Amino acid sequence: MEVLNVDEPRKSLVNVKVGKDVRIFNFVNAYGCSIDDNSKVGAFVEIQKGATIGKNCKISSHTFICEGVHIEDNCFIGHGVMFTNDLFPRATNPDGSQQTDADWTLVETFIKKGASIGSNATILCGITVGENALIGAGAVVTKDVPANTVVAGNPAKKIKTI
Repeated sequence: MEVLNVDEPRKSLVNVKVGKDVRIFNFVNAYGCSIDDNSKVGAFVEIQKGATIGKNCKISSHTFICEGVHIEDNCFIGHGVMFTNDLFPRATNPDGSQQTDADWTLVETFIKKGASIGSNATILCGITVGENALIGAGAVVTKDVPANTVVAGNPAKKIKTI
């Protein structure tokens, strides 16, 4: 993988490991992450440090992939999908001081090979979306999704098995 260290007004990619034939559109903010071969990242996406995107993935516009999110090969992530990485987010500590990296615990999320996540879904941290699972548009995923399962709703519930 090539490591990009670019900072342009229209695109910010800092210390990003990029595989072959990766397409990254304008207005992407990515840093300290990896994007593997033949994946495509749409406009207005943020990918934070430590996040990983596998081969042949499509990340649609306006999506937020935070630290601790790991997306395997052949995954589709729809427009405006939001991932989280903190079970108890706070701006300040009990004493009123602003929180730092030392004041919270990173909770990882795993999107397995071939999974698809519909537009505007929210994926809470600490879960695994199984291989070839399908998350409906607008779903709020609060627990693991088994392989080959379709879920939708808020909270997301099983609709059927593929």
